[in-house]
Amino acid sequence: MHLSTYFFEDDGRIPNNPVLPALVYAGAFRTAPHEAEATFNRNDWRNGWVNGVYAYHHYHGNSHEALAVLGGSALLMIGGENGNEIEVQAGDVLVLPAGTGHKLLRAGAGFSVAGAYPGGMSYNTRTGNAGERQRDLEDIRLVPLPDQDPVFGREGPLLANWKTK
Repeated sequence: MHLSTYFFEDDGRIPNNPVLPALVYAGAFRTAPHEAEATFNRNDWRNGWVNGVYAYHHYHGNSHEALAVLGGSALLMIGGENGNEIEVQAGDVLVLPAGTGHKLLRAGAGFSVAGAYPGGMSYNTRTGNAGERQRDLEDIRLVPLPDQDPVFGREGPLLANWKTK
């Protein structure tokens, strides 16, 4: 597995997270992508679903999110219009702190992801609407740190990289 960290600034539309980096665990489930959902659940990242990624910029203002690529590959834009394009493939995991923009740019055949949230939190889906912004900025600041890494449990890159807020 290879870990990459990304910090994104507020671009005026997508707030991103002012303190916590987005994490990409390249190859976390390279040999067994189908095990991602059960691993997330075991590590208390629940309220899961399986689908794709929306083809428009969006973020979750009230929860962090883990995404495991179950099949195929895709090019994602993370961090809003001024963010980074990130190629992902089956077995990769992204952990997005509350407020982090994400969007599908291109997907290969069979692309699917499993999403989950720490403690099974309910999540909202925001698009950067001006009417949502002030409340979202406050909500993002109040989202608690997870107790466990979605892949490695009580140890792992998330806990090392998200030590303080």
